[in-house]
Amino acid sequence: MTEFAGLELRIGGSAALHALSDAEATRRRVDLASSARAADLGRLAAWLDDDDGAGDRDRLVAALSLSPHLASIAERRPDWIDQLFDAGAGDRVRAIIDALGQPVPEGASEAAEMTRLREAKAEASLLIALRDLFGAAGPDTTTADLSDLAEAAIRRALRFVLADLHRRGQLDLPDPAHPETGCGLTILGMGKLGGRELNYSSDIDIILFFEPETPAIRDPMESVEMFSRLGRKLVRMIGERTRDGYVFRTDLRLRPDPSAMPLAIPIPSALIYYEGAGRDWERAAMIKARPVTGDPAVGEAFLREITPFVWRRYLDFVAIADIQAMKAKIDRHRGFEGVATAGHNVKLGQGGIREVEFFAQAQQLIAGGRLPSLRTRRTDEALARLASEGWVAPAVASELTEAYWFLRRVEHAIQMVADEQSHTLPTAPGDLLRIARLCNFGELNDFEDALRDRLERVQARFAALFSEGRAAGDDEGVLDGLLEDGADEAALKRLSELGYNRPADIGRIVHRWGSGRYRAMRSEAARDQFVAVLPSLLQAFSGGSDPDAALAAFDRFLEGLPSGLQFFALIASNPKLLELLAEIITSSPRLAETIARRPHVFDALLDPAFFRELPTRELIRERLSAFLGDARFFEERLDRLRIFAAEQRFLVGVRLLSGVLEGEVAGTAFSDLAEAVLGEVLTAVAAEFTRAHGRITSGRIAVLGLGRLGSRELTANSDIDLMLLYDHDPGAEISDGPRPLPVSTYYARLTQRLISALTSPTAEGVLYEVDFRLRPSGNKGPLATPIEAFRKYQAEAWTWERMALTRSRPIAGDAALCAEIGEAVREAIVAHCSDPLLTDDVADMRARLDVQKPPRGALDLKRIPGGLTDLEFLAQWGILTGRVPLDLVGAPTASVLAALRNAATDGETGFDDLPGIMLEMTRVMQILRLGGDKALRVTDLPGPLADRIAAALDLADSAGIEPEIVRRAADVREVFARTIPYRGEIGA
Repeated sequence: MTEFAGLELRIGGSAALHALSDAEATRRRVDLASSARAADLGRLAAWLDDDDGAGDRDRLVAALSLSPHLASIAERRPDWIDQLFDAGAGDRVRAIIDALGQPVPEGASEAAEMTRLREAKAEASLLIALRDLFGAAGPDTTTADLSDLAEAAIRRALRFVLADLHRRGQLDLPDPAHPETGCGLTILGMGKLGGRELNYSSDIDIILFFEPETPAIRDPMESVEMFSRLGRKLVRMIGERTRDGYVFRTDLRLRPDPSAMPLAIPIPSALIYYEGAGRDWERAAMIKARPVTGDPAVGEAFLREITPFVWRRYLDFVAIADIQAMKAKIDRHRGFEGVATAGHNVKLGQGGIREVEFFAQAQQLIAGGRLPSLRTRRTDEALARLASEGWVAPAVASELTEAYWFLRRVEHAIQMVADEQSHTLPTAPGDLLRIARLCNFGELNDFEDALRDRLERVQARFAALFSEGRAAGDDEGVLDGLLEDGADEAALKRLSELGYNRPADIGRIVHRWGSGRYRAMRSEAARDQFVAVLPSLLQAFSGGSDPDAALAAFDRFLEGLPSGLQFFALIASNPKLLELLAEIITSSPRLAETIARRPHVFDALLDPAFFRELPTRELIRERLSAFLGDARFFEERLDRLRIFAAEQRFLVGVRLLSGVLEGEVAGTAFSDLAEAVLGEVLTAVAAEFTRAHGRITSGRIAVLGLGRLGSRELTANSDIDLMLLYDHDPGAEISDGPRPLPVSTYYARLTQRLISALTSPTAEGVLYEVDFRLRPSGNKGPLATPIEAFRKYQAEAWTWERMALTRSRPIAGDAALCAEIGEAVREAIVAHCSDPLLTDDVADMRARLDVQKPPRGALDLKRIPGGLTDLEFLAQWGILTGRVPLDLVGAPTASVLAALRNAATDGETGFDDLPGIMLEMTRVMQILRLGGDKALRVTDLPGPLADRIAAALDLADSAGIEPEIVRRAADVREVFARTIPYRGEIGA
């Protein structure tokens, strides 16, 4: 045994490498040993010659036998192998990358820097590949190391070029020792460089953007040409082949309109392009965009500016169709068909890497605007986050991630052979065996089986994503004909079979859709999406008790739809939503009107958590915070709040309609939503107002919610009753801003701004209709009330004003002031609880309402004797008289009535049923507000909505609704008359 028998390379890993052949391994061993002797590396030569030195030596020569490219590097520079006896390969890779980050020496020549870069690339490539083949690094680490190497090389080359421009007087860099800082230029790494996922022999895709107003630019008129020359020089330093090789092939064609735009693009021009002409493939490309070098402030600012282009506020299902078209174009152009092994392109072929990337990117584009957590650059991270957000089943994400890294390993093996940017497997069995063994497979059959398994799995998942919206069955092509000919005989026959009673009328309706009369159907792209979904749509609307009426309702909906492309794309990609759409349109005119006016509210139904999560206060606030995300401007923030509020109201309504939520839970959800949104609006308005008018010394504001908002019983269309109160330093007289205002004017105008933000109609709709009439002195009083004035007023307030306070709750603003307001409310109630006229006042008010606002029908739940007003008055009377604890101020009416029941004495009867009756009437009222709030009798309701109310009341059918309401109301009126008897005459 020789002195080198136990010597091993410090590469690590335990993968068993199989040489291409014993003869090739021997040849590579002899050649490397010869190179070592020529370089006076006796230790390495002796180690290679030693027949007892198996282990790492055999793995090394096996690797070199499989990769002529690696063998050529090792034989040219055997010292890079020899040093691995003393230093770990992983540590050496990091040292090479770190060394590239050191300052460029003063006076260094371009030729010297180009040589340095190529030597660094060659050594690092050899070591990274050996760690990969030895099993010391997985493909994720390998791609990250290659990406860090490329980034370091680009950064060093840029520093050299920037320093040269500074010396020539074309740039005036603020810190020449760190040329990137303040230079005004950013270089975005795109594709796999941006995602830190580079291949072993990747091109690197970069885009150069610059800020033309940067002070470092001496001649703004020459800035485009100057930075474009910089780009050409950078590409030459990195990509030109010399006797030392090349660093990375560099591609700048992902920039906007590359045939017309310069190599370096001013940021304002780029933003105009993306906002006006950017395409979906460019949005997908920007998912991975990352500033890799240059001025960091410019790079990050650009990505923030371009965020609305990449990440749409709405779910964007047109992206699905566009990405599918991109993949189909690749398949046609490259001639890809089916899954294979020999000759298969593992990147672009079916089941390949690109399909995994498109699978992730399509869903990132769809939902990333709403879920910032999906905005990640790496493919494996994107799949994991899609799974955590419920967009992809965890098993699917895991399967695709494993397949992705397997295919990336195969891609690396293909490129290791000759350092060529190829993704295609060879066809000759011997060459294919070489790839198999580079992937640590001893036998070709095992490799082919494993590869085919991954390709088929990926292809199946990709096809499922892009085909689940296609119409299936015999109807495809049959019912489509109605768009061209409403009297098509075969189609009319099929309509009759589906259950339509008047197929000729339905045919004419469908033909009208195809005529382009409706706005939603005027674009060719929208019509194409609609044709794809039409058969499924006609089937979905045939499932109810009256298909003809259902389709007529959809026709009215379609007529009011402002544009159709995104909505039809959404339905085409999610056909299960058609059944829900049919239920909404036939049951709830209000929800249908919401979809027609704002089609994107339908997006919210696609949230994977929709049916499993209850809309709790915490969840609403969490989602609102995520949705507001990076909204930077006041109006943008308000628009996002409008979108969020509309979507969430719609979601609660659909849950209520489908029976997932009971009415009282819906009331809480509507109220929690309003509270969360109002808090954000108040914060935004106050910040904007402060910028113009400054602050009042020690000024504090808070909002008191009253009525249904205060008691957490809002409905789908409730106004919100508010009161704004404030406090400040006693000596304060005027604000301290650029346009100062006196205290009272300051808070009055602030309140006006709040009202305007909530009620102004915009393209995104109105947030809420608000009512400030419950403030002290009503419409005659100031809009904003000092807390001390509020206390004084309530000390002498009318009984009906204190009744309103029993349903009040501080909901936004300064926490300490909110607590003071709550205490002031309780003090006002306690101070009058023994008032001998209190019960008579309540009775008198109810009697007046009976006369002045009589019920209009059995479904007028608020006004009918024994209806909601009686129940609410009983609850308010209970709090005002002290029978109910003060901690139930602002509680739901049913909870207050439960406490009133518990406080009843033996002689007081009838209270037991009140909480249950309140819950029943709440459920009926909440459903009515979805679209039947103008109905006075059950016969006025859409049939499905009446059925939903019957179910809420546990009735067999809708015929029992009115008798049940009358019976329960009579019970309530009896208790009310006994508890709060009326003793006088109206007006006495």
